[in-house]
Amino acid sequence: MNTKSKTHSAGGKVPLVMTTLDSPVGELTIVASDRGLRAILWPADKQRKGNPRVKEAAVAVEGENDITKLTKAQLNDYFAGSRIDFSIPLDLVGTDLQRQTWASLASIPYGETTTYGRQAAALGRPTAFRAVANANGKNPVSIVLPCHRVVGANGSLTGFAGGLPTKSWLLAHEERNCQ
Repeated sequence: MNTKSKTHSAGGKVPLVMTTLDSPVGELTIVASDRGLRAILWPADKQRKGNPRVKEAAVAVEGENDITKLTKAQLNDYFAGSRIDFSIPLDLVGTDLQRQTWASLASIPYGETTTYGRQAAALGRPTAFRAVANANGKNPVSIVLPCHRVVGANGSLTGFAGGLPTKSWLLAHEERNCQ
């Protein structure tokens, strides 16, 4: 994945725009600054007050910029089965552990899965699988940084902000396109 990431603390307010994309997994809300993609929000995210995935979106205004247009185009390609990785600049806000965890998601190959334990070990924190799972749950750019590819130790589908049926759909979509 060629996704570049710029990060900063939540204290520096940056103008954000948001737009929506109709997709096979429901309406996605894309939030971006001029620096990069900030969030891809699920329909349920709009209902959650104080959710860490949506707090920055509260200051976003309806509109588009080059980043939202690029994100829409690449997501449409992904859903059409013609894209397996993304090259969208990112503008993520999170703790060091969150940003490290999110960045590590980019190394999970398309159509494959890993576990929270293996992800934690790859980060050099083999006993921190719960913290890694928690960070994955706060991944603001689902699909682009593919947290849907992380499963439980026994291979079961576990928490996903878009819901388990969506996680199952994304994994099946990738499996179909790998054949």
